[in-house]
Amino acid sequence: MSSHFNASDTARDTLAVLETLYRFAAGIDLRDRALLASAYTEDAISDFRPAGAKAGFEYPVLQGRETIVGALSSSLSGVDTTHSFSNPRVVVDGDTARVDVLVEAQHVSRVDAARQYLMKNRYDVVLARRDAGWAIKHVIVDNVWRTGDPSVLAGI
Repeated sequence: MSSHFNASDTARDTLAVLETLYRFAAGIDLRDRALLASAYTEDAISDFRPAGAKAGFEYPVLQGRETIVGALSSSLSGVDTTHSFSNPRVVVDGDTARVDVLVEAQHVSRVDAARQYLMKNRYDVVLARRDAGWAIKHVIVDNVWRTGDPSVLAGI
């Protein structure tokens, strides 16, 4: 082990990276735009195309924190959501971190709670260290499996 390796710094970074993902999820689920925005860098990129294609809809690549927050807030306004993370694998390299994590995203129609759409997605996330902590710089969302009514995602 080299003398500059510090296990407590690695553990601290890993927890801070995961906390960023939890801010993202809570921001969506609580409809808290400021909390959601705090999880992204200003120039962030969000690519939901792989998961969207499997669900049968096209979703553009989103660029920029404000664009991402606005799009997520408006596209999910007709549904109640819960996002749960599992099996995160975090690799920190200086001021960059990469996370491969499974995300279970439940979407329930606000009009008819019997209509639901459940997705198990794999997130490939690149984060950057900032003065205020870690923030998502790039995320690609792919889908592992899905069940329910995909029209719920349209908020109808």
